[in-house]
Amino acid sequence: MRQVAVIGIGQTKIDEHWDKSLRELAGDAALAALKDSGLERVEAVYVGNMMSGSANHQQHLGAYLADWIGMRGAEAIRTEAACSSGAASFRSAVMAVASGLVDSALAVGVEKMTDSPLNEITAALATAADAEWEAGNGLSFVSLNALLMKRYMYEYGWEKEHFAPFAVNAHANAMHNPYARFHEPVTVEGYLKAPMITDPINLMDASPTGDGAAAALVVPLEKLHQTNGRKVIRVAASSAATDTMAVHHRKDALFLKAAYNAATKAYAQSSLTPQDIDLFELHDAFSIMATLSLEANGFAEKGKGPQLALDGEILTNGRIPIATRGGLKARGHPVGATGMYQIVEVVEQLRGEAAGTQVENARIGMTQNIGGSGSNIISHIFAVTD
Repeated sequence: MRQVAVIGIGQTKIDEHWDKSLRELAGDAALAALKDSGLERVEAVYVGNMMSGSANHQQHLGAYLADWIGMRGAEAIRTEAACSSGAASFRSAVMAVASGLVDSALAVGVEKMTDSPLNEITAALATAADAEWEAGNGLSFVSLNALLMKRYMYEYGWEKEHFAPFAVNAHANAMHNPYARFHEPVTVEGYLKAPMITDPINLMDASPTGDGAAAALVVPLEKLHQTNGRKVIRVAASSAATDTMAVHHRKDALFLKAAYNAATKAYAQSSLTPQDIDLFELHDAFSIMATLSLEANGFAEKGKGPQLALDGEILTNGRIPIATRGGLKARGHPVGATGMYQIVEVVEQLRGEAAGTQVENARIGMTQNIGGSGSNIISHIFAVTD
């Protein structure tokens, strides 16, 4: 297997893009990544998306996007893995290049969610849960995460206010990200006064949806000769793992076993440990998911995830910075595009291009994209190549 490098990235602002179609959003991010790479064509295009069939009445996104951006003739495929669809598209691109089957691949994550009524989007999101055991009984992802958070608080003795630093940090970082949906700071007081959605999850515990697209272009590291003076970012690891669809079928509902398995494989591939990671773009769709992710990936002991946030260790100058460009909570969560936004943001950090929230001397970054309530998890580790 060949080593793979990221040579181009692109993204759109997450917002309600009434003036742009699904293909225009995806195309804007894809063309930005191509321009950033200096390449004019790629051999393969992989598009991550969850709900274009229901929300936009458009399937077959591989050919759809390849046609739009002038890549007719290229291999082009859509990947779907619920909320981890973006990372799945990137993993497909990495595997294609690493295998030697292609020498260039473009991964794009896109979701256009505001064209459909909110109740339809909520129903579409619920299809990533177990239709028979969860969605069929009226459970949404907000209610599933509320049950997890309530149980976590009961088991480990945490109070509601102990989760506030996750939202405060995300919104503070998003202030410096022009592509983020929200540019308003959040205080602990504001967090506690936010409207309740499903007890104990309030508005400040949950990430907003939106329209957006992000993209990255990968090539073999061995064939990368010109870098335009920028740091070369190598894909040090790419891994994936699954768990039960229904949360109640898991041996321990408060431990993301798929996250642990994916991270373990990624650490082994890269010969790294959690102590080597300079920043971690986790899947903070809800505050409880940020907590469980930190624990499953080896950054905190089980039951002690909130302590990292309370101690300031998740800040950009802390031990393990997270949500450095706003995370899902403030940058936004355009479902099938989220994993690609995480990857773009880590590449920005490792290049030294994350103005306002730059992690000093960042050389190794990790991303983890979660599908469903932890049923499909994809991890990547990136490293600056000397």
